[in-house]
Amino acid sequence: MIIRSKAPLRLGLAGGGTDVSPYCDLFGGCVLNATIDLYAYCTIEVLDDGNLTFVAADLNEEFTTVPLPELELDGRLSLHKGVYNRIVKQFRQDEPLSFRMTTYSDAPAGSGLGSSSTMAVAMLKAYVEWLNLPLGEYEIAQLAYDIERIDVGWGGGKQDQYAATFGGFNFIEFYENNRVIVNPLRIKNWIISELESSMILYYTGASRESAKIIDEQVRNTRSNKQSTLKATHTLKAEAYAIKECILKGEINKFAEHLGKSWSAKKKMATSITNERIDFIYDTAMNAGALAGKVSGAGGGGFMMFIVDPVKRIQVVHRLNELGGKVFQFHFTKSGTQGWRV
Repeated sequence: MIIRSKAPLRLGLAGGGTDVSPYCDLFGGCVLNATIDLYAYCTIEVLDDGNLTFVAADLNEEFTTVPLPELELDGRLSLHKGVYNRIVKQFRQDEPLSFRMTTYSDAPAGSGLGSSSTMAVAMLKAYVEWLNLPLGEYEIAQLAYDIERIDVGWGGGKQDQYAATFGGFNFIEFYENNRVIVNPLRIKNWIISELESSMILYYTGASRESAKIIDEQVRNTRSNKQSTLKATHTLKAEAYAIKECILKGEINKFAEHLGKSWSAKKKMATSITNERIDFIYDTAMNAGALAGKVSGAGGGGFMMFIVDPVKRIQVVHRLNELGGKVFQFHFTKSGTQGWRV
């Protein structure tokens, strides 16, 4: 038996950082994101070899063991092991499983597109399909969050798991006690087409800073650092403004608010930007971009820019001269999917 799944990566359009505890617990957070046609993939092969094997094909890592009720999270494929541990403990009464799992992603780790959280969702969806687990969208997203943030101990916010699970354009609200409300947005087709024509997705290189940035953001919030709190409040307000711009198809206004969001985000932690990111941003703006930002925590990964479509090619040419890579993409309407072969 073969089970496959995939989950879409997301672009964080507004509000990123307000979904991180303790800010969202204290003040409530909100983000606007949209999934794109870059995916995390998972395949489970049910074999008779008596082994449990995880293969991260894109990372060139493999782990094999006899089936156990719990695997040690030792830094080698810890996310894969963390998902397995939770499935066996919560749904199998500690009865181990024997299979071979292969995963890979269209985007590298540290990309700022929520790749690790999206992979957790894809793996969970494969288990749901295989074992007929009674989990809906909210349950899958929350379980993926619990595994990644609590069991495995990787820092970060809450938006990525919900974006990957639900798919499409969503305005997501975050409150205390892990209360999350996903509001799907009905974006007209012409607005989606205009956004795709007006956006450039540029890979600067993997971020090594995201955990450090999030840790600093958490410390600043807990210590009531006013500059960080003020910046995060601004990000939340801009998320509401950007949602309205996108619903109405006001792309120039969207760019205006995106610029304000990026200015506020840079004040949340010291490593969100650096000389290279600033140079890329300035280069794009000088070539005709209207606004831009880093997607994700910052420090590297993907940047997105808003451009007048008639100036798109000249901005792309300038960015391609900087050693990174422009990715072509389209927005998607579906969230995670699983199927049997």
